[in-house]
Amino acid sequence: MNLLDKIQKISIAPRSVALLEQLMKENPVLEQVIKGASLPEKANKAVYEWVYGWLGNGHDNAVDYFNYKARGRKSFEALSWQEIGAIRLLDYVNNAGREFENLNKKIKKSVSDPIRLIWLAYHQGKGGGKPEFFLDMIHLFRQFSGSENRIIPDRKKVIDWMSKHYTGLDPEIIKIREENKERILRIIISKLEEGEISSQRYSFPGGMSDDEKYNLALEWWNDYRFHLKFAIRTPELLNEMLDYSLDTDTMFLLEEAKEAGIPFFVNPYYLSLLNVNAPEFARNADLGIRDYVLYSKELISEFGGIVAWEKEDKVEPGKPNAAGWLLPNDNNIHRRYPEVAILIPDTVGRACGGLCVSCQRMYDFQAGRLNFNLKKLKPNETWEEKLDWLMKYFESDSQLRDILITGGDAFMSNDKSMKNILDAVYEMALRKKESNNNRPEGEKYAEMIRVRLGTRLPVYIPFRVNDDLIKVLVDFKKKASAIGIKQFVIQTHFVSSMEITPAVRDAIRKINSAGWIVVNQMVYTAASSRRGFAAKLRQTLNKVGIIPYYTFSVKGFMENYHNFATNERAIQEQIEEKVFGTVPVEAQSEIKKIPGHAEDSAKSLEEIMLKHDLPFLSTDRNVLNLPGVGKSLTFRTIGITRRGRRILEFDHDSNRTHSPIIDKMGKVNIIESKPILHYIRQMEEMGEDPEEYNDVWGYSIGETEARSPIFIYPDYEFTTTKEVTNLEI
Repeated sequence: MNLLDKIQKISIAPRSVALLEQLMKENPVLEQVIKGASLPEKANKAVYEWVYGWLGNGHDNAVDYFNYKARGRKSFEALSWQEIGAIRLLDYVNNAGREFENLNKKIKKSVSDPIRLIWLAYHQGKGGGKPEFFLDMIHLFRQFSGSENRIIPDRKKVIDWMSKHYTGLDPEIIKIREENKERILRIIISKLEEGEISSQRYSFPGGMSDDEKYNLALEWWNDYRFHLKFAIRTPELLNEMLDYSLDTDTMFLLEEAKEAGIPFFVNPYYLSLLNVNAPEFARNADLGIRDYVLYSKELISEFGGIVAWEKEDKVEPGKPNAAGWLLPNDNNIHRRYPEVAILIPDTVGRACGGLCVSCQRMYDFQAGRLNFNLKKLKPNETWEEKLDWLMKYFESDSQLRDILITGGDAFMSNDKSMKNILDAVYEMALRKKESNNNRPEGEKYAEMIRVRLGTRLPVYIPFRVNDDLIKVLVDFKKKASAIGIKQFVIQTHFVSSMEITPAVRDAIRKINSAGWIVVNQMVYTAASSRRGFAAKLRQTLNKVGIIPYYTFSVKGFMENYHNFATNERAIQEQIEEKVFGTVPVEAQSEIKKIPGHAEDSAKSLEEIMLKHDLPFLSTDRNVLNLPGVGKSLTFRTIGITRRGRRILEFDHDSNRTHSPIIDKMGKVNIIESKPILHYIRQMEEMGEDPEEYNDVWGYSIGETEARSPIFIYPDYEFTTTKEVTNLEI
């Protein structure tokens, strides 16, 4: 029995009946169509003719957009609210009856046929449509009829929203964190004294007074190794460190997570950012951080059966990955695009300073490839030979010009390991450059032009950015610049302005002083999707010298249900809030110069904001890491399940170069894990006004933004080859 046959037998609940009646009462034309159709297929046809007839009456751009003849930001932004609703209705009918692969393990396939569900409910009381589905359809027909219009907030409203959110630089927040630090340190001191924990490096000489012990512990606090050594690895210790403020439900979940084998690793510094007995004004201020630390019931139930989101990260020796790239092995180099590849070293860099609940590499933690056993992750004697071998891949590739060293976390490697890796990159880049001397114009390989280090340690433990690390970065930049490498980038993940503390500000200043720019990839969780939150983060990043790079939608599998903010909300934030930081063309050229004087990053960004009267700089792009090839937020909502979960059809980002395989891949379909109703209810539970999110219902189309010029590769003084190596389609 197929899925359509199954749903025809499922009765609808009383709440769904009431919503169906409301839908019909508000839309007499729809009721006439449904009532007069003898079969669901005829209802679909009648709805299509009705909606397309309206669209064809003077809405030429929308007709072209629906038929995929008009594309891009200009055509997208020209669509009216009603036209967007009409296109979604037509897409629903065009895709009626389609079954879609559902990579959430409990439901293998889902079907979309919303008009059929309405017909079945109206004529038979069947179809299984949930209230979430009927509410979505009510809002859709309100949008199409023009009775529910989009309300675009003005700049003042967005700034008001931003003002609700605190930063880690606010004096009252700093005071709370100092109290947290003292509590955590005194617990660690007590456990050292009682022998519950021990350390050769961190111990007290005999005869020290309590004050002397505390002052010594304050010195330890500024050593990143202290935070790794005393990272909290059990729910019980976490609760003690948080003054037993976690409720029994949360503790029960954390114990379940421990039994399920989910790694637990929260360092003392990052833990001090969580509020305990906070005053009223700061009650929800840490929510964006708290939801990044505490595990959800969905993650716990799914762990062990999590499916890899990035298909191209699955590699079999000798076979091309999903993007068509041939790689030297299955665990050190990941690749999606022609110009850049990721290097994951066999060092402590395979660990992190903590486990982000929404980590897109949770699949690798599940498989044990990433973990927190720091002693076992120290590189063995064969690593340097392997590193040289891996560098040959970059050297012999015709298109690679950018290396992203990550993990795990690049800054988890010690200074010696970091120096060895960067030295290997330098030697590779030099050999690649010298080899080009023997290649004619038009056949030269792309030379290395950008080096990136991916790390969250400036967020998790900013004390890792010490003088020894800065010396490694300075020395590498000096010699690498001499051979033509032009961009030196630290790529990090701040998700909340509350993570930007005085210690973070100092760390960023040090990195900038070394001649490296710092860019940020925000993960757009539910808590961080609150009105004004992302804008406040951009503003705070700018103030300390960080350039926003990406705003990532959380991948939509069920393990991330709690933290998933719908892609529709990402588009709403882009159109209604982020727009007030739009950088004019002349300012884009000013930002593009920042890598040449990275030490002045904070000053330069502040001057640009003042000169152009911008509250923040929207240099980032909203994207989703597709479970195929690359990043994009170019999508259309083409279906909806009976449970109200929308089905999105993604196309690839037209603003950058892709593997040639995308010509054969086609579009990527994603079933969102959270209905719009559940998202808006979640916002209400966080203390938000649900009316301020009402437009989320109507956003159903996205177009990926163009890249800021600062993120575009500099041109060569020669013509590179068009040959693509290491590729097998």
